[in-house]
Amino acid sequence: MPYEWLPPQNGETHLHLWPYRSLPRRGMVWFLSITISLIALPLAALIGTMALWGLLPFLLAAIAGIWWALNRSFRDGEILEDLTLSETELTLTHHGRKGVQTWAANPHWVRIILHASSGPVPNYLTLQGGPREVELGAFLSPAERLQLRGELQDALQRHR
Repeated sequence: MPYEWLPPQNGETHLHLWPYRSLPRRGMVWFLSITISLIALPLAALIGTMALWGLLPFLLAAIAGIWWALNRSFRDGEILEDLTLSETELTLTHHGRKGVQTWAANPHWVRIILHASSGPVPNYLTLQGGPREVELGAFLSPAERLQLRGELQDALQRHR
């Protein structure tokens, strides 16, 4: 699961959520090395010809595109959500590319809403308990959001 409940400290419960990382940085280096090698292998026959100079810009653009896409994927994967639950406050802090966003509400008034089919994705999970409704675990799978909802309801019941 791409989330974990940390042991309670000082009467507070902490939940950390993060997106999947299917390809680590080391895997990215291997993938790019193998891709460059496979692209360069047929180019060996073209060394010293004008055809090499005609193909080279397109092949370099393809490699640059792959590198850019993988880097973008890594930046998107640096999202972290921290949920802190105490008897007096529930705080959700979202660390993303756009900076840090924080939402807080009284846990006695917080409602966990699961939009089974009416949200942008199946099992869209939100928290409502203040002036606005916030999404929780946008990067989780529908089954994980469903499981998280049950665990979060149990944690809220313990703190009420």
